[in-house]
Amino acid sequence: MSARTAKRSRAGTRQQKKLETRQRIRTAAYELFSKRGYDQATLRGIAQQAHVALGTLFNYADDKRDLVFLIVNEELDQVTTESLRAAGRSRSLLEQLMALFRLHYEYFARNTGLSRILLRELVFYSSGKQAEEFHEIRERLFGGIEALIQEAQKARRLSTREDAAVIARHIFFTFSAAVRWWIATPHPKPGEGIEDLRRLLKLQFRGLEIKS
Repeated sequence: MSARTAKRSRAGTRQQKKLETRQRIRTAAYELFSKRGYDQATLRGIAQQAHVALGTLFNYADDKRDLVFLIVNEELDQVTTESLRAAGRSRSLLEQLMALFRLHYEYFARNTGLSRILLRELVFYSSGKQAEEFHEIRERLFGGIEALIQEAQKARRLSTREDAAVIARHIFFTFSAAVRWWIATPHPKPGEGIEDLRRLLKLQFRGLEIKS
């Protein structure tokens, strides 16, 4: 084995160990958050569960909030990809948005305890080792919604001339509030959540007739 080949082999081994350590921390955080709750779980306990030093844990996450996103970022990225693909197969803008958001409701319903933690902790989440990846995922979702709106405007299925980015933000804000309202119910069902969102977006699309 040449020196160059040996160096690549050692680098590959180190990378593999990092991935395995990351996965152990991710699994430990998921288990303790699910078992003890976010507030009761401790960083030291998670490190012990993952069989790593506390200092090693801090190489992957700055705090407990960061650990939540270490758990979900990979899954959220996949859900976003699948959602944007599903949205492209529907006709009306409303049905495209329903297809897009439905997969998010289904994802959040798989583990309501963790989802409640996630939706609570992402408020003001702007810094941390996992923050950049999360914001890239969210920007991709924003971009997908904006593209759907631009497409509807070009096809004259949407008459407003308001900037597509502003409309996308408005729609996302409606979704963000609706999904929090839904996840706070005792037994959140995806179908009920998405139908409530549909009603809210229909109201948003029609507007309100204000009579003085």
